[in-house]
Amino acid sequence: MRWAALVVVVEAVGAMGGAVLLAWLTLTSTAVSVRNAVAEIVFAVLAAAALGFCARGLWRVSGWARGPVVALQLLLGLLGYTTAFQGGRPEVGVPLLAVAAVELYLLATPEARLAFFRR
Repeated sequence: MRWAALVVVVEAVGAMGGAVLLAWLTLTSTAVSVRNAVAEIVFAVLAAAALGFCARGLWRVSGWARGPVVALQLLLGLLGYTTAFQGGRPEVGVPLLAVAAVELYLLATPEARLAFFRR
């Protein structure tokens, strides 16, 4: 479970890094819509906070943490697929797919399932 929590922490740090990058790009360039740019930044910060909260729950093997993490990984996988294949940016989408697959694998191992069952 510790590895699964660490992967979610890496995702949270990546989401926060994405929020900082979006904020930098919004401030240094001309955005088509400042409102949409700010909304994307807020969404990235909220995603980072949710991932960090879920990582804490996984680290403590809290029963509530597994479901949201699985749901977020499925959404991350869809985002990665769309980015890699439909958006034509495999350098961004393939790593997202890989991280989501690793996290889902770590949560599906017998040890992880038993850790939640014992609680």
